Amino acid sequence: MELTRILRGVSRSFYLTLRLAPRGVRSQLGVSYLFCRAADTIADTALLPPERRLDLLARYRAQFERPEPEAEVAEAIASELTPAQSIPEERTLLQSLGRCFAAYLAFSEGDRSLVRRLVTTLVGGMEIDLRTFPPSISPGVVTTGDCPEPIALADDAALDRYCYHVAGCVGEFWTDLTAAHVPSLARWDLASMREKGVRFGKGLQMTNVLRDLVRDLRQGRCYLPRKRLLAAGIEPAELKGGPRPDHHLAARLTPILHDLLDVTLDHYRVGWEYTLAIPRREPRLRLACALPLLIGLETLALLRGRPADLLAGENLKIPRRRVWRILAAAGGSVFSGRALDRLYHRAEAAARMES
Repeated sequence: MELTRILRGVSRSFYLTLRLAPRGVRSQLGVSYLFCRAADTIADTALLPPERRLDLLARYRAQFERPEPEAEVAEAIASELTPAQSIPEERTLLQSLGRCFAAYLAFSEGDRSLVRRLVTTLVGGMEIDLRTFPPSISPGVVTTGDCPEPIALADDAALDRYCYHVAGCVGEFWTDLTAAHVPSLARWDLASMREKGVRFGKGLQMTNVLRDLVRDLRQGRCYLPRKRLLAAGIEPAELKGGPRPDHHLAARLTPILHDLLDVTLDHYRVGWEYTLAIPRREPRLRLACALPLLIGLETLALLRGRPADLLAGENLKIPRRRVWRILAAAGGSVFSGRALDRLYHRAEAAARMES
């Protein structure tokens, strides 16, 4: 119950998905999410230099490469990082790492193996990210002079690798875990479903990349591939501080944004195939997969329809009341593949701006 309370505090959206997941995998999913969120907290602690964050991430990752984690290492990481956290829920999470490891040790060896693969892959991606980009500036600082010059990922392949490490591997983990615990998934072609699960995760991460574009630029992180920028006549240095109106960059960036939205929607379409492959007799699991895609499509529709607002730094997100309406509509359609598919295609058409 304590870990459930912590989970609700650090992620309301994932907590909703977790409540829909089959009972036999909720604990594994919840603890794995907390492990990943703790790694994210380590990577994003701006009061520590990148070199120290990399050292702590390596020590953290090593706990999942051992037969059993060392309790004193988790305590040492928490004691060093907790004072630097301004968000109470983040402090509580770090202080609860010992409980997370205790829950992890109670899982079967097969489940622990899946968690190990997930966390080591994801932390490895965070280490690459820290080595690629400069340290983040202080939260809330948006003055151009205070912003570092952004470093851009090289090309689409680099962006795709990033999305795998931070989210595609989660789709892989989800697939293997549910297939191991939900008997009605026994007929799945597991290799094919893993690939679809990876695409599912990449699509959700691409949504984050596009939605958080300006915030990341202000921190020196440019996930828009350098190759695409140069083809549009834009040097990454021009994006320092984000594409403000006086930069006159919106017109040149908008086609890149639309192209990457199309890439994202292609991932979503594969994620939707994944969702419909879940048998109707597993409505909770089906709904747990359908919901983030349906919510994500509405976010993508906002980004598609309001690129100028996005590039001006406006936080585009759908209101919570709309989330509940999507949940109600999906819940009413979950037993019918055809009805559920209609919901998806209506939302997809809006995100693609199709009539």
